[in-house]
Amino acid sequence: MKRSFLNDHTRIIDELEKRIELHKWNSILPFLPKGSYLVGGYIRDIILGIVTEEVDVDIVVPLNAIEIGKRISENIDSKFVVLDKKREVIRIILNNISIDIANQVSSTIEGDLSARDFLINSIAFLFDKQCLYDPLNGLKDLEISLLRTNSEKNLLDDPLRILRCFRFVSEFNFKIDLNLVTFIKKNKEKLCFVAKERISYEIQKIVNGVNALEAVILVQKFNIFGSDNLYKESFFLDLQKINFADLNQYEKEKFLPFFFITQILDVVSLEKLKFSKSEISKTKLLRKWHAFLKKKNISQLNEIDRFKLHQELEMFLPCFIFYLPQNMRLAWLNRWRDKDDKLFHPSNLLNGDEIKKNLKIKDGPTLGEVLHYLSKELAFKRLNNFDEAIYKAKQWIEQNAPKCD
Repeated sequence: MKRSFLNDHTRIIDELEKRIELHKWNSILPFLPKGSYLVGGYIRDIILGIVTEEVDVDIVVPLNAIEIGKRISENIDSKFVVLDKKREVIRIILNNISIDIANQVSSTIEGDLSARDFLINSIAFLFDKQCLYDPLNGLKDLEISLLRTNSEKNLLDDPLRILRCFRFVSEFNFKIDLNLVTFIKKNKEKLCFVAKERISYEIQKIVNGVNALEAVILVQKFNIFGSDNLYKESFFLDLQKINFADLNQYEKEKFLPFFFITQILDVVSLEKLKFSKSEISKTKLLRKWHAFLKKKNISQLNEIDRFKLHQELEMFLPCFIFYLPQNMRLAWLNRWRDKDDKLFHPSNLLNGDEIKKNLKIKDGPTLGEVLHYLSKELAFKRLNNFDEAIYKAKQWIEQNAPKCD
């Protein structure tokens, strides 16, 4: 966003009002009492000119958030949920957007804003006065893309905010204030008090941001998820030395988030943080083949090992190429992009039913092994058509079936 826009409150308010109408939550405004205000990411994103698929609105009211929420849901077709009965925090789900309404905690608006996580999220829009209120100068931080906090206590109240710093680096290309960097290094261990699911969600946001590489490099540099020796393990790569330009845009969007996850978390951490079985399984395979190639040169792999590598890594091979010598990466990537390359995309000329029908064998280990054999023969260009596949299958069964059954 241009500096003139950042300093032009009238333009910001105009855009804010347009967004409220666009997102269709202006119908709740008559139910908000005097002294209510909008705060947080909704305003921040408007000022930065950012449009997101997920729309989250945070509103603070002087008192009676639960009563206000009930009144809104009774008069407007929306869903009403109490998030925290004691603190009176509720959520209205209207037109597929989430509107959180909470009671003001401090005696003044400035007191509440001072308790928020970062200064960039401490800018308020006062509904009744139709003006921006920025007592902590959050607009200035947005202007210079700097992430600061008003108080370290604000972050310790919810240690997940430590991790959220890297999310803002990833999503908005913010710089982290040096005092905040010192705080992060000193308090990173307090993430262990945060629910695992919340940490996993935040990591996914970090690795999917437009500046994910910069954020992940910082996560590595500050050793956020382990001891000081964690990233010295040979599996973790120096991301600053990798040329990601070999990947096209689709490949970057599809594979880099997972690759970045493997570069900040080991398998034990993935399991502890309740990542999906698929992500854990794929990480184990990357580590397995990385360890294998440390002992054996990639150009010296025999057919069995080379075929097995492509079988196991086919669906996410772009994540693996960075473990290959630099001069091989693009060649491997180009072959993987060719869906007709039978080594990089193992397939078969016939299926199990055709083998059973033509060669009179039943389901069992032999059938699986002959299919594997035929797929390997096809991968290394020793099969050309259906008849050859039947002939070779018959030969293989004659020579090997007695050993398998």
